[in-house]
Amino acid sequence: MNWEQLLSLKRQGDTLKRLRLEQDETRIGFEVDYDRIIFSSSFRSLQDKTQVIPFSKTSFVHTRLTHSLEVSVVGRSLGRIVGKKLIEKHPHLNKTYGFQSNDFGAIVAAASLAHDIGNPPFGHSGEMAIGDYFKNGNGSKYKDQLNKQQYQDLCDFEGNANGFKILTENKVGIPGGLRLSYATLGAFTKYPKGSVPKKLSQHIKDKKFGFFESQNNFFDEVASELGIKSDNGNYSRHPLAFLVEAADDICYTLIDFEDGINLGWISEEYALEYLIRLVKGSIDSKKYNSLEHKSDRVAYLRALSVNTLINDAVNIFIKNEEDLLSGNYSKSILEESAFKAQMKDIIDISVKKVYNSKEVIEKELKGYQVIHHLLEVFVKASVNNQQNCSSAFDDLALACIPKSYLHKEGDLYTQLLDISCFIASLTDGKALEWYKKMS
Repeated sequence: MNWEQLLSLKRQGDTLKRLRLEQDETRIGFEVDYDRIIFSSSFRSLQDKTQVIPFSKTSFVHTRLTHSLEVSVVGRSLGRIVGKKLIEKHPHLNKTYGFQSNDFGAIVAAASLAHDIGNPPFGHSGEMAIGDYFKNGNGSKYKDQLNKQQYQDLCDFEGNANGFKILTENKVGIPGGLRLSYATLGAFTKYPKGSVPKKLSQHIKDKKFGFFESQNNFFDEVASELGIKSDNGNYSRHPLAFLVEAADDICYTLIDFEDGINLGWISEEYALEYLIRLVKGSIDSKKYNSLEHKSDRVAYLRALSVNTLINDAVNIFIKNEEDLLSGNYSKSILEESAFKAQMKDIIDISVKKVYNSKEVIEKELKGYQVIHHLLEVFVKASVNNQQNCSSAFDDLALACIPKSYLHKEGDLYTQLLDISCFIASLTDGKALEWYKKMS
């Protein structure tokens, strides 16, 4: 891999090469990516999707929207600092091609902004609920009518793959979806593989999958353009995807912990005990002690912690640039963090006090029930419609589904995947509302 290819400004449908030197400096292509994502309806729906705590009525608990915005801010900082160091190391990137440090920041910020855009309602339990419907629920009856990858796409329904579909799928009058640059799409795809085989290696890129069968061909085009496709047909992870992952890891580690403290589920003493290990070299004791409110004290420690981990992640990335470009770097960069133990301690507390709290588990169970019921209603209606045997109830159900998710002419796989993606597009509130009306 080389940076000239990896920073491709190409968009789906382009017939002419986009050169960085010819970009309008007031609004370069990578910044356009960010704008297109933030103005999309799929991104807006994240305001009512669970980050960790479903149906929270408090104003300070994070949703998928606020989480995504914060990840994009951290990602931008990571990208800019890395970009500055890379251009100092490889001056031809600027002198010959016109790339600037902010380009790296813009790519990582855009990919980070979109990183959860395909996630279903009710957090990660929503993904599992969709998969469980096809693996163990009534959806399992379709197994023999699908090929292996198609069925696995449904059984292991993956928000990352749905995100790639949202960002790239052709719609009537809108070829190429949001038409993002291939560089941003590459950085977005943390898991550059299909759902089968389930695991090729212990490499971090094989942990999950990043695109459905319906997007196989287009991802291959993106990978070929970026130079992340190997001679054996496998794909390497775009190096900047490691920064997107790091931005997400930093945010969920610290901010889920912060939410737990603000909710009163984790005592403030834990914040001091665990966060101080990250910031002991930079904390201003006088300023900290002058802060009157608990939320302000925690926010101060969190901000210092974010800065500490950003600088640490940058150093790890630069140190391992060669392995990242060769595709040989096989773990998340924060696995090498000098603060790995401290991060693990924070996550362990969050798991115990937040993720496994009675309130969270009970609401996730409700989300499971909601998604199963909606899938049963809408899958049945869609399949019956395709077979021209719709009931009056089916017709009413289909009237609730946007036409972009209904393709009567499509095969069974397309029908099942589109309905699953439609369910995934719902907000927590809308899914719950429909469940109550249909139950």
